[in-house]
Amino acid sequence: MVNRLRDASSPYLRQHAENPVDWYPWGKEAFARAKDEDKPLFVSIGYAACHWCHVMAHESFEDPEIAQLLGASFVSVKVDREERPDVDAVYMAAVQAMTGSGGWPMSVFCTPDGRPFFAGTYFPPSTGRGMPSFRDVLGAVRGAWADRRDEVEAQASALADALEHETRVVDRLAPLPPEDRAGWDPVSDHVVAELAERFDAAWGGFGPAPKFPRPSFVELCMRAALGGADPFGEAGPGFMATRTLDAMAAGGIYDHLAGGFARYSTDARWLVPHFEKMLTDQALLVRAYLHAWQVTGSPTYLQVVQETIDFVTGSLSTDDGGFCASLDADAAGEEGGHATWKPAEVRAALDAAYEAADEQTGTGREPDVAAIAATLCEWWGVTEHGNFFGRTVLHRPLGAGLARSPEVEAGRRAMLAARRHRTQPARDDKVLTEWHAMFTAALAEAAWACDDRRWAGRALEAAQYLFSRNRRADGRWLRSAESGVPAFAADYAWVVECAMRLATLTGDARWTGRAEEAADGMLELFWDAARGGLFTTGHDAELLVARAKDVVDGAVPSANAVAAIALLRLGALTGTARWTTTGTQILELVSPLTLGQPLAVADMLFALAFVDNGAQVVVAGDHPELLTAVRRRWLPDAVVAWGGPAEGPLWAGREPGAAYVCRRFVCERPARDAAALGAQLDHLVAAPRR
Repeated sequence: MVNRLRDASSPYLRQHAENPVDWYPWGKEAFARAKDEDKPLFVSIGYAACHWCHVMAHESFEDPEIAQLLGASFVSVKVDREERPDVDAVYMAAVQAMTGSGGWPMSVFCTPDGRPFFAGTYFPPSTGRGMPSFRDVLGAVRGAWADRRDEVEAQASALADALEHETRVVDRLAPLPPEDRAGWDPVSDHVVAELAERFDAAWGGFGPAPKFPRPSFVELCMRAALGGADPFGEAGPGFMATRTLDAMAAGGIYDHLAGGFARYSTDARWLVPHFEKMLTDQALLVRAYLHAWQVTGSPTYLQVVQETIDFVTGSLSTDDGGFCASLDADAAGEEGGHATWKPAEVRAALDAAYEAADEQTGTGREPDVAAIAATLCEWWGVTEHGNFFGRTVLHRPLGAGLARSPEVEAGRRAMLAARRHRTQPARDDKVLTEWHAMFTAALAEAAWACDDRRWAGRALEAAQYLFSRNRRADGRWLRSAESGVPAFAADYAWVVECAMRLATLTGDARWTGRAEEAADGMLELFWDAARGGLFTTGHDAELLVARAKDVVDGAVPSANAVAAIALLRLGALTGTARWTTTGTQILELVSPLTLGQPLAVADMLFALAFVDNGAQVVVAGDHPELLTAVRRRWLPDAVVAWGGPAEGPLWAGREPGAAYVCRRFVCERPARDAAALGAQLDHLVAAPRR
């Protein structure tokens, strides 16, 4: 058996390199063999940080008998969903069509040309928990392929047609006429009412357990609260936002020692997480907490921003400036094994820290370690019986706050040092253009808002990595430098957004030029000239069963939502009509969903708000007092330019030392001091403090 995964660019594929399964990576070689041997494809899709992917790998893919069954009757293909989101999207639609739900690991059986005919997710090796065994599934599929080929082919063709329809459903919707779209408030009472129906007033969040952070929902609530009479009262949308942010920061989904957030909570209280940490969650939550800090002034939110950025720039950074994809949920074969505690371990961590300190200083002081350990256990709820299989996931009582005394902070450092001596979760070190640009954009925005030079320097380093490594010589962006897979629409959209955030951070118009260059490439490769909107894959990409168009938000904003916002902002920043026109055309395509199913396209609502409320703020020259007045406010529907002068109508007639607040390039009187500018900015969006 040839080991085809050993040198794969994806750490997830390399995790399976020693399986007895005769794996192929996704590609022509697998399809050719399936055709030559007249065997169906078994396509297994997952990702490196996926707990249940590891479970199925251990239970089934490491089993020689199951490997033999796969080899005898199938051509097995392993796919990293993060490296190939196009393949994942098509087959996820198939799983959902067949089963009504989806997830990973994804298990799809296809004809040799890639059309799915049977699909599921995790299958146990033996029958149980209401699920058929993987052995039985393999036997049933093998029998159907051998004995009922006509039925299989008919089902595959019917499903392929359904997938083409499902993945392009937005193209079959009739755009709303302009009169129905005009003046519709994207954070209207209708949207707030839908959020309120899903809201958990006790613990925050939207929907039952398992609970996922939904930063877009939080930001919709904050937008609706701005300017309200009682924006953070218990009856309003501001309370839904702050309750959710407070509960997540207090719960175990937040890492109280190292910073950063786990993927989701298994319970309603945000207490016990699924321990994997994804770069995308850090990026989106940094933005949500940053904006909440700008709106409320709460130091807790700024602390979360700082600690999450510290986590990413420490634990998810490559030596040469990249941001890695994720940390695994498992360590030493145990989910969360690196991150939970017993009281004796807290005491041992302190003993080790004080012993090391005494060796360095030679003071001979003997602190009351038992008392300090008791304080730490009380602070983070560590008990003998625990809250997770006899161990404790650290957490804080809701409403108790995160600010640590010097004693607790010293204890945190000691516990973190001890934790780092445990077996650590594996890191998926691939640097994806979309995800890297997403976090770089968030970091640049945080650096701008906080005027933090360290973060600014790291954002510029990350941007340099992106622009120097993740493009081909001909300028075509790649999903990652290591994979060589051509980038997707979401990659391009986030590059545009990232470059514009760097333009705001630096006041350097060259970043605006880079945003325009990426936008040009995005439209050339992905734009649907017939219906509008962006396809997921470029015109130069391989053909799959269906060519999807990503418009519905998932764990991350849809590619079309990110593109619409980025293009509209780019049009406002440059005065170039084609960017604004194209962004508006995306909104027109998705308009039936924004009105009929707004929470399915929540991020598109931000683009709609920009069309209605978009503004430009120009600070001519480097005027710190004026810049501070801009930085301290969350201005969700404004683009900011400073320094200059640069080309374009935004800069025409600007006088150094003055600030200009404009809507649709019609400006108020120049403001020359922070008070005057602040008053004008408050007209754009009220920013109450709690």
